Amino acid sequence: MINLKKLKRMLGKVQQSTLRNRSMNRENVFETLKIDEGVKYEIYLDHLGYPTFGVGHLVTTSDPEHGQDVGTEISKERVWECFETDLDTSIFECEALYEERTFRDFPSEVQEILVNMMFNMGRTRLSKFKKMNAALIDGDWKEAAKEGRDSRWYRQVTNRAERLMTRMENV
Repeated sequence: MINLKKLKRMLGKVQQSTLRNRSMNRENVFETLKIDEGVKYEIYLDHLGYPTFGVGHLVTTSDPEHGQDVGTEISKERVWECFETDLDTSIFECEALYEERTFRDFPSEVQEILVNMMFNMGRTRLSKFKKMNAALIDGDWKEAAKEGRDSRWYRQVTNRAERLMTRMENV
């Protein structure tokens, strides 16, 4: 289990560096994830029965929404605030997986694709894409897309995965 206080402290340090000052279009990532994850402006139970809102934001004990009823409305501002934090976490995890400098050197389109995948799978699962990750490091976007398609993830979320891998091929 992740220590949320430690993660927030780490994220604060990362944010102070250049996390928000990169070429990746955060609004574009938000719009894409709204399609892939959906967005709800109320508390609902996710497929595992956990209270969630916004773009797949799991309600934690540190959230002011903790303990509120399913169906409680959440403002667009709050959804955006939580999305920003969750997006920062996904970017941080991408920088950890691909090494910060390498990730920052990827084209913005590749960064957006990987952040989307990280948001969906998390670092543990994305790190298992050995051949895709090797192709990414080599800058071979077509091979990375081919390897991304050769996965259980692709078979589980085919529409989303195909959209992302098509984007990867076209970089």
